[in-house]
Amino acid sequence: MGTLSFGLVSVPVKLYSAVTRKTVHFHQIHTLDSGRIHQKHVCSLDGEEIPLGEIVKGYEIAPDRYVPVEPQELAALEPLFTRTIQVEDFVELEEIDPIYFDHPYHLVPGHGGSHPYRLLLQAMTDTGKVAIGRIVMRSKERLVAIRPRGNALLMLTMSYGDEVNPTTGLRELEGPEDELDEQELDVARRLVASIAEPFDIDKYQDAFREAVLDLVDRKAAGEPIPLPDKAEPPPESPDVMKALEESLAQVS
Repeated sequence: MGTLSFGLVSVPVKLYSAVTRKTVHFHQIHTLDSGRIHQKHVCSLDGEEIPLGEIVKGYEIAPDRYVPVEPQELAALEPLFTRTIQVEDFVELEEIDPIYFDHPYHLVPGHGGSHPYRLLLQAMTDTGKVAIGRIVMRSKERLVAIRPRGNALLMLTMSYGDEVNPTTGLRELEGPEDELDEQELDVARRLVASIAEPFDIDKYQDAFREAVLDLVDRKAAGEPIPLPDKAEPPPESPDVMKALEESLAQVS
C-alpha cells in the first residue's frame, strides 16, 4: 500500500507487477553423478576459502586497488524509505524514447482511493499526458513514468539518462554514409508496406523457451536426442535489389 501524490492531491494505491518473466532456469551439476555444484568464496591472494562474515564490498579505484565499503556506510546513503510516488512533471508520451522504459507495474487504487484514482486516470487520458515521478524500491530511488492503459494506470520504472549508452563511438556507425539507390528504396518501402499489419502480441511466442522445455521433457523420458546438422551461413554480400524483389514477390 502506498500513495501517489500530484500537487496537493494524494491517491492511495497498490502496486502489482504487470509482467512475469518466463525463462528456463538451469543448475550446474556434476556430469558423473548429477550432484549440484556449489561455489566457494576464495581469496585471490592466499587461496583460502573465506567465510561470509569476512567479506565486504570493495570499489576498484585502480588495478587490484580497492576501497572497502562497510554495509552500514552504504545503509547511511540509502534514500529514506517512503511509500509515496511523488509526481514531478506531466509530459507527452511521444517525448519519451522507449529505450528508457524498464519494468511495468499495474497501479491500482488502494482503500479509499477509488475516486481520486479515477479522476487522475480520466484527466491523464483526456490530456494525453504521462506522469514522471520517483519512488524508492529495494533501497534505491527509481525514476518512473505513469500512463493510462485502458481502465487502469501503468507504472514503468525508467533508466536515468546517463545509464543509456549513446551510439556515438560505435565503429560500425562511423564514416561516410552510403548513398541510397532510389529504386532500391522504393522497393524497400513497398516491401515494408506489404508486410505491415495491426500489432497482435499473441502472435509472437518464445519459440526457444518452448523448444528447451520440450528437450528437457524428451530427455527426462529417456528419448535419444540427435544433434541437428550445422545450418548453412547466409551469403555475406547478397544482391540487395534481387533480395528485395524476391521478398516482395513472396508476400504479394
